[in-house]
Amino acid sequence: MILERFFPDIYVKSVYELPIEKLKAMGIKGLVFDIDNTVAPFDIAEPDDDLMELFLYLKKQGFRICILSNNNRKRVQLFNKNLKTLAVHKAGKPGVRKLKLALKKLKLSPKHTAIIGDQIFTDMWCGHKAGLICILTAPICDRDQLVTKVKRGLEKQVLKVYFKREGK
Repeated sequence: MILERFFPDIYVKSVYELPIEKLKAMGIKGLVFDIDNTVAPFDIAEPDDDLMELFLYLKKQGFRICILSNNNRKRVQLFNKNLKTLAVHKAGKPGVRKLKLALKKLKLSPKHTAIIGDQIFTDMWCGHKAGLICILTAPICDRDQLVTKVKRGLEKQVLKVYFKREGK
C-alpha cells in the first residue's frame, strides 16, 4: 500500500510515553527528535525542564540523541543551547541527506536509530526512506505554522487509515 511510507512503526501520544525498554530490545541506540510540535510548540524558544530531564534520562539510558529540524539555524541553536546535543537545522525532511550526515556524526546505523516526530509527510516519510524506526507523536498543541496547517487535513485522512488498520 502506497500510504505505508507515511505510517509510523510506533505511535505514542507524547515523547514522554516512548517505550524505552521496547526500543532497547529492538536494538535502538539513537533517537532523532523533531522540535516543532514534537518536543515543544513551534513558538516556544527553549526546552522546558521536563524535556531537559527527559533528554538527560535518555542519555543515562545509553541513547545517543539528535535534534533534526526543518526550522532555521537561529531557532534550532537557541532551542539546543541548554540541551547540548547534536542539532541539525534546515534538515530538508522528507529528504534524507542531512539525516544521514547526523547518523554518521553519531556513529549510528539506520537500523539502530529511531526518528520521533509529529508529521507523517516529513518525519515518518524521511525516517522510512532512510531505514529508521519511525515513531509518531500527537502534536503537542493545535498551533502550527501556516504550511503545517495546510498539511494537517490530508494527514488526518491518512492517519484514519493507519488507526483503522491498527485497530485504534
